Parts: sequence; C-alpha cells; structure tokens
Amino acid sequence: MADKNELEDDLRPEYDFSQLRQRGERGKYAERFRTGTNLVRLEADVAAVFRTDEAVNRALRSLIEIARQEIPKAS
Repeated sequence: MADKNELEDDLRPEYDFSQLRQRGERGKYAERFRTGTNLVRLEADVAAVFRTDEAVNRALRSLIEIARQEIPKAS
C-alpha cells in the first residue's frame, strides 16, 4: 500500500492547485461587467406583457416621448 507522501508526489507541478484560493480575487471583473451591462429585473406581471427587451425598450421610448410632450420646457 502506498503511503501518504507517495500519493502527494503523484501530482505534477503544473497541476498544483494549493495556491488557487490565495490568488483569486472576488469581484475582479464586477465593475467592467456593470459598465458594459444594464440589466433590469422585471416583476412577473410586467414581464408577462413585455416578453422581450425590444418590447420593453419600445414601451419606455413611448413613455419618454409622452413625458417630453407633457412637461413644458423651462424658458
């Protein structure tokens, strides 16, 4: 039967994962992801009506146009 040292030596150096936890950085790409992505979670009742991102964008653009017409510009 092989002893503990023989089993440990069986792993090639390039497969040494002992330092993996120490090198990892939580949230390393979080800011880059946030700047390139704009996700919004819709409530179930809204998602039932607006099933695609295109439908949501059309509805919001329509609302923007209505708001612009209703709000008088400051002089």
